[in-house]
Amino acid sequence: MLFRSVDVFSRAGAKVGSVELPAVFSSPVNEALIHQSVVSQLAGRRTGTHATKKRGAVRGGGRKPWKQKGTGRARQGSTRSPQWKGGGVVFGPQPRSHEIPFPKRMRRAALLGALSAKVPTLKVVDLLGVETPKTKLIASMCGALGAGKRVLVVAPVVGSALVKSAANIPGLEVLRADSLNVVDLVNADTIIMEQAALATIQEVYG
Repeated sequence: MLFRSVDVFSRAGAKVGSVELPAVFSSPVNEALIHQSVVSQLAGRRTGTHATKKRGAVRGGGRKPWKQKGTGRARQGSTRSPQWKGGGVVFGPQPRSHEIPFPKRMRRAALLGALSAKVPTLKVVDLLGVETPKTKLIASMCGALGAGKRVLVVAPVVGSALVKSAANIPGLEVLRADSLNVVDLVNADTIIMEQAALATIQEVYG
C-alpha cells in the first residue's frame, strides 16, 4: 500500500500545507485482529473484584433449625443453606483475573491496522500550542476542524495545560503519541494529531 498524503491545518481550521504520512499508516487492516485486541484490552480493564459468600462464609447457621425427624417438615441442617433467605450463594462470582493473553506481535499489528483504518478521520494540526489551561481553545479547534462527538487528540508531549483544557469536554481524550491503544483509536470519530507526533509514531511503532 502506498503512503498517503494528508492536509495540515492550523488550529483555526485553515489549510497550511500537506504532509506525507509515515509507513505505519499504510499497514494492513485486519478487522478480526483489531476486534480481538479490543476484547483483550477491555477485559484487562476489569478489576475482577466481584465476590459472593458461600455458605461457609455467611455468618450464623450453626444450630440445626429443627430436629431431623418427627416434625413432618423437610430435614434441614443449617439456616445458611442456599435455599434459605440469608443463606450462601451457589456458584456465585469470585475474585479472578479477566485478562486475556494477547501476543505482543498481534497487539502491534492490531494497533497499526487501527491507525491505517482511521486515516480518513485524521486531522493533522501544525501545532497545538496549548500553554495555559483553556477549554475554549480546544473546543474552538474541534469546531473549526469539523470534529465529531468522540475526539482523540494525539500529541508528542502531553502537558498539564493540554490535559486540563480537554478535561471538561465530553467525549474528548488526550494521548501521547507513544502511548496509543486500539480501543481509543477505534472509538474516535475524529483523530486530531499534532504534526510532530507523526515522527514519534513512526519511531515508536515503525
